[in-house]
Amino acid sequence: MDAAFTTEDGTQYPANWLRLATVEDREAIGITEVPDPIPVDQRFYWDTGIPKDHAQLVEQWTAQVKATAGSLLSQTDWYITRASETGLAAPQSVLERRSLIRVMSNDKEGFLSLTETTEQLAAYVTSEAFNNWESGASIDGATDGNDTLSL
Repeated sequence: MDAAFTTEDGTQYPANWLRLATVEDREAIGITEVPDPIPVDQRFYWDTGIPKDHAQLVEQWTAQVKATAGSLLSQTDWYITRASETGLAAPQSVLERRSLIRVMSNDKEGFLSLTETTEQLAAYVTSEAFNNWESGASIDGATDGNDTLSL
């Protein structure tokens, strides 16, 4: 697009010709449009239809969940240190939030371990349930009770 070109018979076309030409004009000189390839999410696939190792991905994403939980907990660690050193209790809201973070982390790790394919793992990791760490984003009930995914 937007590059001048010359056909095999020597006919020269200006840089804007492709942009201004109709489909029929392009087809008349042998130009066909090919759709862009569907992008591959390289977090989960090597190439289209070639998934990365599922077990390694579970380990990788579990480590990411732990790191995120650790980062969120570290924001209120000083309350816990203060309580330990001075006996001044951490606010109940802080304790509840820390507990929720641990529950959500455990839920996310458990759900990752229940995935059986890279496709299931990718669907979960890209979902709102995985990426939301706010209250109410726990994935309780995400399985059908038989430890199988219900995506």
